[in-house]
Amino acid sequence: MSEPDDAADDAAEGPAGPPRAAVVGRSLRLAIGMLTALRVPPVLTVTPGTATGALLLAPIAVLPLGVLVGATLWVGGRLELPALAVAFVAIALLAAGSRALHLDGLSDVVDGLTSSYDRDRALSVMKSGTAGPAGVAALVLVLGAQAAALTCFVPWDTTELRLPVIAGLAVCASRAALWITCCTLAPPAREDGLGVSFTRRIPVPVAALGWIGLAALAMLIDPVRGPVTVAVAAVVVLALTLRTVRRFGGVTGDVFGAGIELTLAVLLIGLAGA
Repeated sequence: MSEPDDAADDAAEGPAGPPRAAVVGRSLRLAIGMLTALRVPPVLTVTPGTATGALLLAPIAVLPLGVLVGATLWVGGRLELPALAVAFVAIALLAAGSRALHLDGLSDVVDGLTSSYDRDRALSVMKSGTAGPAGVAALVLVLGAQAAALTCFVPWDTTELRLPVIAGLAVCASRAALWITCCTLAPPAREDGLGVSFTRRIPVPVAALGWIGLAALAMLIDPVRGPVTVAVAAVVVLALTLRTVRRFGGVTGDVFGAGIELTLAVLLIGLAGA
């Protein structure tokens, strides 16, 4: 967003605070700018309310990426291409659509967790930007699991849109991992960086209700397997958050990305064939 636009929005807020539509608009632009490679007007000033809104809107913000993945799977099925090849193309497009930031986070977190029990040393390794053997292995395993699961969502009957739609929705739902990694119980590990602006933003009851809502929606896919899969994904992200808080003293932007990638893997595996 341009500076004049920011000034106009600020002027429109008035003494009673910003209009709800303006806050939602800023939050959505912020979420799209952070979580996708789509070009949107930037939000120059990130307030606590805007940051919280962006986190809550994260699943909606990545809807274009979900559509991209679903469309890739459907086209691959229509052309009768090898399912595994189609799945890898979908994963590659998803990585490009998110600038591979979440994959970088996964690699950095695993490298940090395996590098040293010293907090400062581990955080330094994560901040270095280089991928160690543990991080590379994590990427291979998680991406391999995602691709293998996605093969089950390539429709052989081209009139069947249900499978690609479920895969696309899983992409969107995976961003709900931020509701846990950014909950009020998880402090930032550093005094600077992404974690400072976005940690401790989501109240625990809101995060819990959000995930319960996802479980309820998953019942439409499979009355048993759907909610169980969502519950397992929530447990995985919670375990990751607790582990990183214990090891690093808090969470970082890398933890956010790692949570998203792990959530996506669990959702795709659990819903495959549902």
